[in-house]
Amino acid sequence: MLIRRENPADHAAVRAVTTAAFATPERPEPVEAPLLDALRGCDDWLPALSLVAVGDRDVDEEGRSGRVVGHVVCTRGWVDGAPALLLGPLSVHPGHQRRGVGLALVHSVLGAADALGEPLVALLGSPAYYGRYGFRTSTEYGIVPPEPSWNAYFQVRTLTAYRETQRGTFRLAEPFDHI
Repeated sequence: MLIRRENPADHAAVRAVTTAAFATPERPEPVEAPLLDALRGCDDWLPALSLVAVGDRDVDEEGRSGRVVGHVVCTRGWVDGAPALLLGPLSVHPGHQRRGVGLALVHSVLGAADALGEPLVALLGSPAYYGRYGFRTSTEYGIVPPEPSWNAYFQVRTLTAYRETQRGTFRLAEPFDHI
């Protein structure tokens, strides 16, 4: 498996992986798929932090090796006006789940964000799952979730450039306001 930066030719495959990862019988097109489309068109999209996992043994519809099997993105967020990142959505094709793809994507995007000098990454997700990456409840850092009901599910992972003075309410990229 290779983790690399997403390119425009990957958009349809990323949408397909995201749909497959989040679809349910009640929701065949999950909100995460059109959310990605909207995020790509907003000012808070960070191309350097949109990564895909390609399987070295997988073949795409045109017979090329390296089919997209996972995707992760971080978009620009803000903590009381100071830059931060929001991780998500994280998508792994159901046929490739529980094989380390998500683990590799999260480690890769955290490393890339740190190398770019970002101070912290926030996300909304399972504390049991994301705790293994060093995420902790945002309120432990004085960061208030954009939605108070998110409680322990809104988590933060600090990076090298983090300063303890970065506190306040987290603001998401605008497309998140419409889901």
